[in-house]
Amino acid sequence: MTWLRALLHTARAGLTLERQRLEPLVALRGAAGLAIVVGIALALFGPVFAVSSAFGAYQAAIASFQRSWRPRPVLALASGGSLAVSTFLGYLTAARPPLLLALLALWTFAAGLAWALGPTVGIIAASNVGIMLVTITLPTSVATAAGHAAVILVGGLVQAALIVVFPVRRWGAQRDALADALAAEADYARRLRQNPTASFDPEPLMVARSAAVVSPRQARRRPAELHGARGVAERIRPVLASLADPAVGVPAEGPERDVCRAILDAAAVVLDRAAHAIRRGTPVRVPEHAMATLKSPETVTVLSGPARRAAIRLVALLDDVVEEAEGEGTGEGSHRDRPPLRRLLPGAVRTVRAELRRGSPVLRHAIRVAAVVCAGYLVGTALPLGHGYWAPLTSVMVMRPDFSQTYARSVARLGGTVVGVGVASAVETTHPGAYLSGALAVLCAFGQYLLTRTGYVAATVFLSAYVVFLLGMGGEDTGQTVRERILLTLLGGLIAMVAYAIYPAWETPRLRSRLADWLVADGRYAAAVVDHYADPLADPSRQAIRGALLAARDARIAWQEAHERSLHEPVRHRGLTRSAADGAEHALSQMGRSAMLLEAHLPVHGINPVPEAAVLADALRQDTERAARAVRERKPLQWERVCGALDVWEGDHPVLTSGTTLLREALDELADALAPARRTR
Repeated sequence: MTWLRALLHTARAGLTLERQRLEPLVALRGAAGLAIVVGIALALFGPVFAVSSAFGAYQAAIASFQRSWRPRPVLALASGGSLAVSTFLGYLTAARPPLLLALLALWTFAAGLAWALGPTVGIIAASNVGIMLVTITLPTSVATAAGHAAVILVGGLVQAALIVVFPVRRWGAQRDALADALAAEADYARRLRQNPTASFDPEPLMVARSAAVVSPRQARRRPAELHGARGVAERIRPVLASLADPAVGVPAEGPERDVCRAILDAAAVVLDRAAHAIRRGTPVRVPEHAMATLKSPETVTVLSGPARRAAIRLVALLDDVVEEAEGEGTGEGSHRDRPPLRRLLPGAVRTVRAELRRGSPVLRHAIRVAAVVCAGYLVGTALPLGHGYWAPLTSVMVMRPDFSQTYARSVARLGGTVVGVGVASAVETTHPGAYLSGALAVLCAFGQYLLTRTGYVAATVFLSAYVVFLLGMGGEDTGQTVRERILLTLLGGLIAMVAYAIYPAWETPRLRSRLADWLVADGRYAAAVVDHYADPLADPSRQAIRGALLAARDARIAWQEAHERSLHEPVRHRGLTRSAADGAEHALSQMGRSAMLLEAHLPVHGINPVPEAAVLADALRQDTERAARAVRERKPLQWERVCGALDVWEGDHPVLTSGTTLLREALDELADALAPARRTR
């Protein structure tokens, strides 16, 4: 993608509004908390303290909008507390520019590294740095700085209390995650009717798995319908695939295929109704015709062999889904523990330390954002414009570890700032007074909260107006700062964009490494499945298979995210064409699918083991490790051990042979896709 097309794409992304992502009640609660804090601070302490308290309440509410499975009050408290500390430390060094610059560099570098812990932590840390640049200009002494830090913390406490007292869609994020997983299964069933070998994106299941991690206290309060449906959905996916695939299920045409299509359609209806019930917290209403189709005698009389077993298993699993969605499951005593924040600290430190290596995109982002913010602060201070903090404030708020988000936010913020500042400044020229300015700031905050998940341009308009009204409430003459703030904002955005071009962290050159990681993960998953055929009693709970499957899903999602980002980067991979990347992705998807089909027919207790499977599992591990090195080094892929092991048992085990034939085809397709002849110049 050229630079012009990349810029147009990122700008378009910032202009997109998605109505289904709006949360008006949550936005109203955040604005109400802000109004309470500002009103009390104005009445008791005056306009300047009200500005600090408003920033604390605003930041706490914004933190609660971030995607996280932790309770929202925890996020609000953590955000308010960290901003209070940042403000106080910033003021202590504000009188000594070298110390302030050192603190700013350290704080910004740490905020950049915080992206290693996820976007929620990264956004909160970046916002703390940006707001700190404004709030440290408000106090006039150490005592007043402590007071400002205290009212900022109170703002976070008020927002946390409102979240507890007025919960909106309690467990709503977890409900949505589980419902999305079931809806994805329903969509998969419908696609299998038309394409028996359709692929399945596991991301909804992975998100639902993350949402299912709860603390013991949360487990006691969790709605019954959120207990076991996710596990059932995980088991449905391979059964759907094995039923529909002609290699291991019903033939491509004929009466069995007609019955299969009817079963898949009915399964999709049941899954959709269960997803709707879980999302809304209502009873499941399954149409009678769907259950009649699933439990029709034709399921037993027309289908035969593995297809019949898969259909019977599917009906039983769908019954479990309906039962769990009704809240009558028996999984209430089991849950995956979410450790408290204090227990996560050692792991977080290890995660951040792991990014302190050459080539880490997070480290490059931390270095880049620290350098840009410091440079912006120096340039803004040196220019005779006043309010020099607007340049670094803009930079830290728009910069992200990847190109697309940084440029989308830069373009959006530049345009939104001009509009927001212009409109708000026009209103402020009428001198509305502290209370009316505070009310207008709260109204703008409501608009920004409403649009915080979508439409970054519109959200930036409200955010810019919010800051102008707050400064007006605090007594600043906004008529003198409008032009300067716009110029400094443009400067900060420009510095951020130029910095990414000079010191980028492109995803494109790392595509082969991501592909190799996915290949290794898929190979380990297939080997774990095949190992179970060799010795079904070695791992009766199938934990090894489960762990390998989750690792394969993580690797696949990492590749897909990297590939998607690379499509919007103005650089090109000289060792991997787009067609080669697409071909390799399809081949690895088929490799994972073949392992999933084999998993659907895993032997149970009492079934004779397949000794040849151990040889194949070992060959898979060795050949995929070697092939991964070849992918990274741009060498041809070889599968001698795997092909030899497959030749040994071809024809002896019909179900296995069908699945392993797909595996062989996937490996050959991968080798063809990455053949050296397909490289670019």
